[in-house]
Amino acid sequence: MQKELQELLNSIKPVDRSLSVAAQAHLDDLTKPQGSLGRLEEIALKYVLARGSLKPVLSRKKICCFAADHGVAAEGVSAFPAEVTPQMVYNMLNGGAAINVLTRHAGVDLDVVDMGVNHDFADVAGLVNRKVKPGSQNMAVGPAMTEDDALQALLYGAELAVEAYEAGYHILGTGEMGIANTTPATALYSVLLDIPVESITGRGTGIDDERLKHKIGVIKKAIEVNASRIATPFGTLAALGGFEIAGIAGFILGAASCKVPVVVDGFISSSAAVVALKLSPAVDDYLFFSHLSNEQGHRAVMQKLGARPILDLDLRLGEGTGAALSIQLIEAAVKIYNEMATFSGAHVSEKSEEQ
Repeated sequence: MQKELQELLNSIKPVDRSLSVAAQAHLDDLTKPQGSLGRLEEIALKYVLARGSLKPVLSRKKICCFAADHGVAAEGVSAFPAEVTPQMVYNMLNGGAAINVLTRHAGVDLDVVDMGVNHDFADVAGLVNRKVKPGSQNMAVGPAMTEDDALQALLYGAELAVEAYEAGYHILGTGEMGIANTTPATALYSVLLDIPVESITGRGTGIDDERLKHKIGVIKKAIEVNASRIATPFGTLAALGGFEIAGIAGFILGAASCKVPVVVDGFISSSAAVVALKLSPAVDDYLFFSHLSNEQGHRAVMQKLGARPILDLDLRLGEGTGAALSIQLIEAAVKIYNEMATFSGAHVSEKSEEQ
């Protein structure tokens, strides 16, 4: 499987920036003052470069919501019990979760993927089964995953992205569901971006001050216990991550290998994006960060990455909710690029030069 990972990483290429001159000229020729549509123009340009076409198409959209349980939940780092993970998966499959409402509204297809939920779903309709194991181990006492299992989860995620590309999807989004998963995400940020645990550890599902202090201690202990395993980005993912985080990292890598833009959801998905970026920096050319999470630490992470999320709505739900909202804005930006008249084509007078 290591060979498969290396082949995947080798297949990811930076975008062709030579297209930016013609794309920017087209944006500047649209019937508006140059730059007056602000970030919509920036978004359209990034999409054009990611797709490698001056006539980009964006009609088919998909979000994959990756679900898994975490052994570290046994440490009492979440306000909710682990049983909520499979319950929420059923809620999504029944169409009742926030992500269902928002993907329906946005015309986005949704796949719910079992990467490692501690529950036997049997053959429940609509669930994509990529279960590696029924949850990670407790990272506070040892590695969350073996490297083989983490690699399997990552490759499953990559396969799903490639399958989506082959099915004709033009843009993909990430989502997740997993009780206690802000804990591994925070640990990954701390190690991979060299940020103090205290400054980025948040309340997740709504823990109180005492449990927040406990959560910080658990994360520090996990990093200490796994000190010998976190010398590389992949080793860090295996030791401190989770099956859904590994799946999302692979999903991002697979999409980038196909030149398909990926809209990254909030705090958890962004930790998977950091893993992907550490494995292949060229991935950055294909990433849109959907929103600035209300989860403490996300702002510091975005600053470290030099990223500017599209939305800031105080969201902290996960599931792909921010991605579903942002995909609509990306689609609007691409429509502006494709459908607006140009000064040169519409015979509209441009701004006159002062004499």
